[in-house]
This record gives sequence, C-alpha cells and structure tokens, in this order.
Amino acid sequence: MPVSTNTPAPAVSEEVLISFPQPHVLLLTLNRPKSLNALTPQMADDMRRVLNWFEDEPAMWCVVVTGAGRAFCAGADLKAWDRDAQSGRPTEGDAILSNIHGFASISRRESKKPIIAAVNGGSYGGGTEMIMNCDLVVASKDATFALPEVKRGVIAIQGGIPRLVRIAGHQLASEMLLLGKAISADDARNRFGFVNAVVPAADVLPTALAFASQIVANSPDAVQSTKKGLLLTQRHSNEETVAVHVRSPETEATYMGENIKEGLRAFSEKRMPVWQNAGTRAAKL
Repeated sequence: MPVSTNTPAPAVSEEVLISFPQPHVLLLTLNRPKSLNALTPQMADDMRRVLNWFEDEPAMWCVVVTGAGRAFCAGADLKAWDRDAQSGRPTEGDAILSNIHGFASISRRESKKPIIAAVNGGSYGGGTEMIMNCDLVVASKDATFALPEVKRGVIAIQGGIPRLVRIAGHQLASEMLLLGKAISADDARNRFGFVNAVVPAADVLPTALAFASQIVANSPDAVQSTKKGLLLTQRHSNEETVAVHVRSPETEATYMGENIKEGLRAFSEKRMPVWQNAGTRAAKL
C-alpha cells in the first residue's frame, strides 16, 4: 500500500521485510524462516535503522512485528554466538549496555508509539524478551514461549527478566527463567498475563492489524501521551507518574495540538474526527 511519509524508510536486507498494510501502520516481518528467524547481526542492524526511522516519522503511528514461517523468533543465532565465544572476544556486557534498545532493537525500547507482536509458532530467548516489551501481543493457538537461556549457559539479560517479573510476579517468572520452561499460548495469556489474544494461526496477523486499526483510529497525540504514561508507571509512584506525565513533551503536544480541538469539535458535530499527525500545532485564531 502506498504511504506518504516525510522521509523514505531505510533500505534493509532480505532478512527483514517492510510493508504498510494500512495507513499509518508499519509491518515488520523477520524473514529467516529456515532458521526460525534467529537474529543475525545484519537483522539486528536492519531492525535498529527501521525502528529509529519509525520513531521519527510523523506519518507512522503504530508498528506490528511478526515472523515469516513457523516461528516468531528463535532468539539469537547461537551458531554465530558460539563462533564469537570460541574466538575469545570480550564479554557481552559492554555490547548489551551500548545497545540501548535491546534485542532486535525492541526488548528495551521505550517507544512513544505502540508496538504490537503477532506471534506465529515458537518464540524463544530474545524473541520472548521482545514480546515482553510489546504493548499488545496476539498469539496463535500453537504458539509457545520460552526463556531457555539457562539451558545454554547464557542469561535472559536483554530486559526480559524485569519485564516478566513486573507482569507475572516473582514465582511465575522463576518458572520460566530458572527452569528454562516453555509455556503454551493459553498459559501466556491466562497464567502469566503477557498475551492479549489467542487465535487460530490464520487469524494472528489479521487480529494484530485489527488492533493496529483501532489504535490509529484514535488521536495519535493522545495515544503517544498515554503510552508515555504507561512507561512512567514502571518507574514512579502514582503521584510521581502524574506529575511527570503532565509535564512530558507528549502531553504538552497533545494539549497544544490540533487533534484535541478536532476531537472535541467532532464530538459536538456528531461525526468521526479526522486526525493529523502527532505534533501538528493548532492554528492561531
């Protein structure tokens, strides 16, 4: 679908597919199906550049991330990791900390825009850490989720541990993290609480895109300010969250923007609002 943007999306390799299935919606597909979409350095670089562009592009309001083939993402490419480890390269610590957005540029990204995961089949290691940091998660009935790092002598250290503890609590998080245990899509929804919808495999992407459609039907300014509030609750008490949220750039843009005027005007006129890109300033009378 043609999309009008201020700047074109960056060119990427065949390991990541970019498309625009709906106005204002970016779809990213991890595209190494024969390797269960295990993350390579090339794929990581592609994801970083595209998601950084997405953050800065006003015409993009929401992103859906999925995987080609029978898996969402099998985590890191362990064969490449083994080659690095056997070569005596330095420890991962500095590389992890310098990669501020985490695994696949998602697992620790504090995006001002909604991220939706469409999970088809298996999700392991870093793949599951990505999912933990998405705002909405749709999974196929046969999807499985695991953080099996301890079984390979490594650690789920790209942001998955604190996120899972906040979502599921210490004991349930330990069940995944210390046992390296895989869980079903139903358990991920009903026991652990990080999946929003479990649907037949054929309905995963359509359901995720339906969520995206509902999001972009709302004011992008209000959505981005609300997303900011969601992120702030992870750091602050209720009162501190309100105080910081009120003064945030996203909230100030909402109250100074054209979309708040349009939303109230459309309500009074009993019609659907016509939104502009976030940050569009209201015209002075």
